[in-house]
Amino acid sequence: MERSVESPAVAAAVAAIAGGGAVILATDGVYGLCADAEAPHAVAELARLKQRPAGQPCALLAASLEELLERIPELHGRCEAIARALLPGPYTLVLPNPARRYGWLSAERPETIGVRVALLPQASGRVLELCGMLAATSANLSGGADPASLAEVPAVIREGCDAQIDAGRLSGTPSTVLDFSGDEPAVLRSGAGSVAEALARAARALGE
Repeated sequence: MERSVESPAVAAAVAAIAGGGAVILATDGVYGLCADAEAPHAVAELARLKQRPAGQPCALLAASLEELLERIPELHGRCEAIARALLPGPYTLVLPNPARRYGWLSAERPETIGVRVALLPQASGRVLELCGMLAATSANLSGGADPASLAEVPAVIREGCDAQIDAGRLSGTPSTVLDFSGDEPAVLRSGAGSVAEALARAARALGE
């Protein structure tokens, strides 16, 4: 069987992630700063590049819902129903994480985890497919604007990354962040996904 040949940009990004480095990928709304989710030191590097405290959360970006459920089996049940109702899509879901898996992604609340399954531009999607899981946060300095193009990513971040994927100009709107870890859902950030639609879909999935 003939093996597929990856583009130089994809190959460089995958190699950088495997080596514990940080990369810039185009997501479904903004440019993201990504690293190996399995490597706490690589995740800490994302915080250093963004110039923010290490305890602030990164999302776990999965290539598929099945990959996510395999890595975090405790999500089966209520959380799986919510995730299947909203993912893939422009949402980050904060869900209970009783086993505290990937606790370094949300050090201040290790009993929860933020997860994403997004439809990424082709090259970025291929990187994610080959890696399976990535830690992801927006490629901006702490408190800065979300970058809609690679040129809008601060130079200090670009220079500190080992690879980058340019997919042209994106919408510039980040994902909507919804917290389902408590008794009632909470909106942590309004973004690309409709809050009302998400809450309605989640309620239907739970039979509420």
